[in-house]
Amino acid sequence: MNDKISKACELFQNGSSLSDIAKQLDVSPATVRSWKSRGKLGDVATQRSVAKKRCEKRVATKMIQSVESNEELTDQQKAFCLHYVKTFNATMSYKKAYECNYSTANVNGPALLVKTGIRNEITRLKQIRNEAILAGPDDIVEKYMHIAFADITDYLEFGRTEVPVMTPYGPLYEGKGKDKKPITREVNDVRFKESSEVDGTLLSEVKQGKDGASVKLADRMKALEWLGNYFNMNPNDRHKQEYDKRRLEIELLKTQSSIREPNDDNPPDDGFQAALNSQAEEVWKDKNHVG
Repeated sequence: MNDKISKACELFQNGSSLSDIAKQLDVSPATVRSWKSRGKLGDVATQRSVAKKRCEKRVATKMIQSVESNEELTDQQKAFCLHYVKTFNATMSYKKAYECNYSTANVNGPALLVKTGIRNEITRLKQIRNEAILAGPDDIVEKYMHIAFADITDYLEFGRTEVPVMTPYGPLYEGKGKDKKPITREVNDVRFKESSEVDGTLLSEVKQGKDGASVKLADRMKALEWLGNYFNMNPNDRHKQEYDKRRLEIELLKTQSSIREPNDDNPPDDGFQAALNSQAEEVWKDKNHVG
């Protein structure tokens, strides 16, 4: 698994999408998302840098396609438009596109902006850039998938732990001398993960109150409803297979949590049932809150 994580990190930082990484490494997309949310594909700064580069690459590709399809402009005019939407400096854009000296560029650059064909193409490129910076349909679907099937263990760890029994005078001990040791008791324990290790965009609230700290996940039911409507209209979307699989897993989980052995009103409590009930409730409750 460590080899796959290392390869996933390399692929991610080279610009591969999470779904493409999952296919190449033969793991589920949810596994790759989990690696990403836990920082296995790089720290937060690295992930943001990768996302920015991917966005810039997507924008650049769309803008090049736009100017290439414009038969009214010369190659140099196309180059001028591409440089200009990056710098908004007509002189330097003309100098790079036409490979001339500064004085010539300083005269011809601003003059070129007056041409209708140039202005129309620049306007079109600016629109492409602005739209591409915003989340596209594929990004929106993936975000709703993350919200709908978020795993609370990505944000906190919980279990049982031993703590000393305390008195007004300090820990309580038993024995004497070398045999002296603290008396302990088992308690529930919840430990929040560092903010740098989790995907904060899936949280709607984090607060510190008189009863302790709590986190609230984004509304899963709304995400599930949005995805259901979207896939009804787009049944061939590449995310639908994973969506159906995850929904089936939840249905099975709910079914298992309701199963009782016949003629057994009090089955032994091994903790498994409680875990199932907790997981099902976490997925299906309208308010996803962890205290």
